Amino acid sequence: MTDRTKEERSTTTLNVSSEQWKKELNREAKRKGFWRSFRNTVFALITVAAIAVLVAVLLLPVLRIYGTSMRPALEEGEYVVSLKGSKFETGDVLAFYYNNKILVKRVIAVSGDWVEIDENGTVSVNGVRLDEPYVTEPSLGECDIEFPYQVPESRIFVMGDHRSVSIDSRSTTIGCVSSEQIVGKIIFRIWPFKGIGPVR
Repeated sequence: MTDRTKEERSTTTLNVSSEQWKKELNREAKRKGFWRSFRNTVFALITVAAIAVLVAVLLLPVLRIYGTSMRPALEEGEYVVSLKGSKFETGDVLAFYYNNKILVKRVIAVSGDWVEIDENGTVSVNGVRLDEPYVTEPSLGECDIEFPYQVPESRIFVMGDHRSVSIDSRSTTIGCVSSEQIVGKIIFRIWPFKGIGPVR
């Protein structure tokens, strides 16, 4: 074999090795790029999920309705969103803690108001009869307080819409709600799908 032939073979080998090396470098760069992109995507998703959880827990808790005390406005099994806050008005739907449970009732009166409920279940606040379109069957229900009743300082008087079955501020068992108990105001129904919308 001549020196020229050997040199040609050597050059060809070097060229092949160089091409293979470039392909391998490109393949490795693509692999690193994929994993870098994958890590960034996962990190972004975890960040978004963490923010969503914080918002849900701290600002907009999602709650499931249990029982029938708020019928017909809210039915058992529905999911609702509550909004954290400290100002509530008559007619607002309120979620609050009671004995390690979360109860949902409607605001009837606030601190300093006088509440009167007659034997037929008609409710008056400060001498004015309440317009309650959300109540289909008025009832005095379970009641062991004397009327007229003045709502204590920093407390909220609440009642369920299904007056005959609801146990609420009419009973000393639950009484009026303090600010420390409040979860938030129920503002929106998110499930079932056909019922999605504001809670009134």
